[in-house]
Amino acid sequence: MSDSDRSDSAEVLVTRDGPVATLTLHRPAALNAITPTMLECLGEQLALLAADPTARIVVLTGSGRAFSAGVDLKALGGRELVDGKVGDILDLPGRRVTGLLSGPGLLSIAKVNGFCFTGALELAMACDLVVAAEEAKLADTHAKFGIRPTWGMSQRLPRLIGLAAARELSYTARTITGVEALALGLAARAVPLADLDGAVDGLVAEILANSDDSIQAYKDLYRAALDGGLDAGLAYEAATDYPIGDTHERIAGFR
Repeated sequence: MSDSDRSDSAEVLVTRDGPVATLTLHRPAALNAITPTMLECLGEQLALLAADPTARIVVLTGSGRAFSAGVDLKALGGRELVDGKVGDILDLPGRRVTGLLSGPGLLSIAKVNGFCFTGALELAMACDLVVAAEEAKLADTHAKFGIRPTWGMSQRLPRLIGLAAARELSYTARTITGVEALALGLAARAVPLADLDGAVDGLVAEILANSDDSIQAYKDLYRAALDGGLDAGLAYEAATDYPIGDTHERIAGFR
């Protein structure tokens, strides 16, 4: 991947600045609504980055005034939605993308600059961190459209904000701001939209200053904490070793 590779036809813009890649959902006229083509492109780019030892962080965001309005149901054509599922044409690449965002290797940050609904919220929650504009609008609108979640909403949302709050958001399909997303624990940081780029750049710089080996260990340990429950996570933490090679260098000045 080149340092600056942009392709409108792929529905995703790709830029690279050293160890940091930015993937921008790029259908601004449609509020970056998600299509199978967009998901396929995201999956391809994330797989390339995950296999690149020089890549450490991927930032996922959207063009214009939206992160993404969610799945573009028009992209399904005449396909029938059976039992509220959007179908494999979206589910298979969607699950691949969320798996790559949450999986080992890359640390992922969702930069939520505007509307972030339903499937787009599932993509954002699959990231390690969400940084939202205070003015952003976020919602789980599956129930509004008679659709059920299939990319992890039912598992990730209650883990992030608690079961009662997750039920309330999903059952009502109400919209929250970036400010409320921060208060609920869905976002790690929220800042005015005008400051969003700088806030994410600052967060990236803070992360890059630390040990990538340690961060990879944390990423795996936090996965274990969420996937296996507290007792299993504590046992996993105590029993699992990680190849962290720069500990001595980093603590030398403090001993």
